Amino acid sequence: MSHDAPLGSGGVLGLRLSVSLGLWQDRPAEEALATARAADALGYPSLWVGEMATYDAFALATAIGLATGRIGLTVGPLAVTVRDPMTIAMGAASVAALTGRHVDVALGTSSPLVVEGWHGRSRARSAAALRESVEALRPMLDGERSAFTGGSVASNGYRLRLPAPRSRLTVAAFGPSAVRTAARADRMVLNLITPASAGRLAAQVRALNPEVSVAAWVSAAVDPGREAVDRIRRAVVGYLPAPGYGEMFAEAGFADVVAYARTGPHPRDLLAAVPDELVASVALLGDADTVAARLAAYAEAGVDEVALVPVSTDRDPAGTTTLQTLAPRRPVP
Repeated sequence: MSHDAPLGSGGVLGLRLSVSLGLWQDRPAEEALATARAADALGYPSLWVGEMATYDAFALATAIGLATGRIGLTVGPLAVTVRDPMTIAMGAASVAALTGRHVDVALGTSSPLVVEGWHGRSRARSAAALRESVEALRPMLDGERSAFTGGSVASNGYRLRLPAPRSRLTVAAFGPSAVRTAARADRMVLNLITPASAGRLAAQVRALNPEVSVAAWVSAAVDPGREAVDRIRRAVVGYLPAPGYGEMFAEAGFADVVAYARTGPHPRDLLAAVPDELVASVALLGDADTVAARLAAYAEAGVDEVALVPVSTDRDPAGTTTLQTLAPRRPVP
């Protein structure tokens, strides 16, 4: 595949390419808007707008909708133990009404650092909260009055006064419980995933519901420099000892690194022990042909959509060069 060939919107085995904001914590926060503008101008059909430590997701999605021309929006994954269904429905309807864009919603359980540390909330029964949030949210997003009481989530008597956004629901999944919940939604999204693991999870969710589409967030840097690889490395390192993720990396050929990570080394030492090849196992790194081959691997595994997470660096601020190279179409001069 030549450097100028479009890779998205059918360019690789019918794979759909979208964009997800990286929200890189060691880069200027306002680069998120630059990434969004580039994705819109280059013809990507949709943009995932999450949140970390800077902008509120609904506020950022509204700003993006007002600063771009046509790109669709997926807000999330939002932590269901932090945001209740009523606030999520109101937020999605607000963004849709203020921007005139279609707005989808993604849900997840987030991490103990975010939920318990930053928000001071409990993650107990988070799997149940995820399942119940999907059940509670769908009628609300369609404009119906809420009428749901579960063991972890409840909303009764609320109806949107804004036009119903009729959002598709996406569930961030990795473990078996979240995959079962994703089967009740419209789409499952996977993060930090090898093609082999993505294929297994895609098969699991489709065995439960063949209509569910599968997306994968994959960090991307075309012709990366050292800064880009190291930025992904820092994002990966915390997952190495985690149950499930460690086994995934071991299967990919890095059992020694996983074993070392589980001894509890200083983060600096663990970071130094992570080889570039491990980083590349869950990312799109290399020249255009190499990235095209990696995208094909995700497509062949059963992934319907790859959400490119462009790595922002001094050499490629906001990841715009990477987005340009992988764009589904070239911008009109």
